Amino acid sequence: MKIGEVIEKVPCIDEFVKNNEVDVLFMSNPSLRSIVVVRDEKPIGHITRTHFYQKIGTRYGYHLFMGRQNQLIMKENPLIVDRNTPITEVSTLAMSRPPEDLYDDVVVTKNNLYDGLVSIRELLLKLVDTQVAIASFLNPLSSLPGNKLIDEKLEEALQLSQYSLIYFDLDHFKSYNDTYGFNKGDKILMYLTDILKRHICGMEDFLGHIGGDDFVAILPHYEVEKICQKIIDDFDANIVSFYELEDLVCVQVANRAGELEPLTCTTLSIAVITNEYQYFNSVEQLSNAVTHIKKQCKKIAGSCYLINKQQTYFVH
Repeated sequence: MKIGEVIEKVPCIDEFVKNNEVDVLFMSNPSLRSIVVVRDEKPIGHITRTHFYQKIGTRYGYHLFMGRQNQLIMKENPLIVDRNTPITEVSTLAMSRPPEDLYDDVVVTKNNLYDGLVSIRELLLKLVDTQVAIASFLNPLSSLPGNKLIDEKLEEALQLSQYSLIYFDLDHFKSYNDTYGFNKGDKILMYLTDILKRHICGMEDFLGHIGGDDFVAILPHYEVEKICQKIIDDFDANIVSFYELEDLVCVQVANRAGELEPLTCTTLSIAVITNEYQYFNSVEQLSNAVTHIKKQCKKIAGSCYLINKQQTYFVH
């Protein structure tokens, strides 16, 4: 949500309006918290009700200020933000102000011209709404973006000159859940999540959790081979610690066909699609392409990654 969506229109005056006129504005509008001071329609300061009457209410304040221009009382350098600034960013800026300014309204501009005000109360209420909305789009286990945000990012990726779509999928994970239970299975998912967060960490990188053991990343470049290999190395380094070693020798589990087979340690398959040599004009085409690569990847024993640009694979 952008800050411009929650502004309220509040009177503005120029810096030469006298304080007795400011007093009339406040007295005739009991709910008015502050007034914006502008120069050529651009905000240069504001006058809060509290600050105004603190100044006027001093021993000589009334006689000193009331008949003079408001620039003697106005607070300079208020927090001014463009209407397209995200509410989350505005709240961070507002809360970093000095204590005496912490609860002042935020001045909002449009094309650098005064547009309105947002109270701290309204800002915090909308921030909570925004955080609740964001949380509803996150996977509850990994706290990574879920399917709705993934779909939006895939649409955006199609407009990039370079991108790599990376699909992460665990092999033999169902047999682990069947043997040890979903609670321990979730620990493997968090183990993978932590590894992915360490390596998919560029400013423009995106990492999402489709659900279960399926994750996806979108990178705005083609340099993915080293990243994939490091993720595999880290994953394979400690995945065996989630097992009782004797189980890998003695336990038999039913596969998807219902046939018994030895319990196999979970491995990681990584399917990569780039637009370096192939053009995709829809999310559906991307999805079909990465599904095809994933099927090829899962035929390979052990953790591996497969990239469409090379039509080859690397086994760790």
